[in-house]
Amino acid sequence: MDLARMISTGEREFLLFAITPPRASTSPERMAAIGEATLSRLRSVDPDGVVLYDIADENDRNPDERPFPFLPTVDPADFLADQLSAWQKPAIVYRSVGKYAEPDLETWLATQPTDRILSVLVGSSSSRNIGQTSLRSAYAMRETVRPELIIGGVVIPERHQARGDEHLRMLEKQSAGCSFFVSQVLYDVNAAKNLVSDYRDVCEARAIRPRPIAFTLSVCGSIKTLEFLTWLGVQVPNWIQRDLTRSEDTLAASYEHVRAAAFDMLTYCRRLEVPVGLNVESVSTRRVEIEAAVRLADEVKAALRR
Repeated sequence: MDLARMISTGEREFLLFAITPPRASTSPERMAAIGEATLSRLRSVDPDGVVLYDIADENDRNPDERPFPFLPTVDPADFLADQLSAWQKPAIVYRSVGKYAEPDLETWLATQPTDRILSVLVGSSSSRNIGQTSLRSAYAMRETVRPELIIGGVVIPERHQARGDEHLRMLEKQSAGCSFFVSQVLYDVNAAKNLVSDYRDVCEARAIRPRPIAFTLSVCGSIKTLEFLTWLGVQVPNWIQRDLTRSEDTLAASYEHVRAAAFDMLTYCRRLEVPVGLNVESVSTRRVEIEAAVRLADEVKAALRR
């Protein structure tokens, strides 16, 4: 069963492996090498689909100094077409819609091969600056020019913890055409469970079928990576932060927390009969953290009901 059908039916759990494309300044020779290394990892993990992020500067969301400087990256669709052309399974290409003028986004949507490309449309990080195209406009555009393109939406458990309405946002995105959701990096399992519980209950009350949620897992191999996660808005509970900072091996401690969170969410979603998947990534470009992400993907894949 391919990824599109897994999402459509909600009958199988699925594994995604997420990648941030290289910096736009990367030399052609280095770009080719990164592409080969990425393909090797993907063949090793053999996920149901690869996720390619579309990175945007988020300083308007968080004015604090960014732990790692923002550097523009290659367009994820171009990286897929040019360096990952040998990848034959589905790809979920993110689109930060505020970066693109409406005619450009419309052209991109209209030309996607829907037999292997899915997308997650992402709005701006701040309501004060929606960019060139709003998320609402992007949803309407896709419905007009490429309704057969399967799209997903971002879901943020931390936002639900703060505002209590993320499950209603999910329903709005479903109404706009979203068939699945991908979470922000997950460390706070309680926040995610509260969201899933509220989402499941409102779906039942409205006689709506819950859509699959892919929970994003990312190991944290250094205090610098931990600082970056919190800058991004990831809610890492204080006790976990202290575990990571006091540990002699931050990566190993993080791995255990993330692994436990994955199994906990699988068990909980199964109990509530909410379709679920896992999305493994590394927010760091350090080889040791990427290799840990590969190990994690292998381990959680074995637990999925695929």
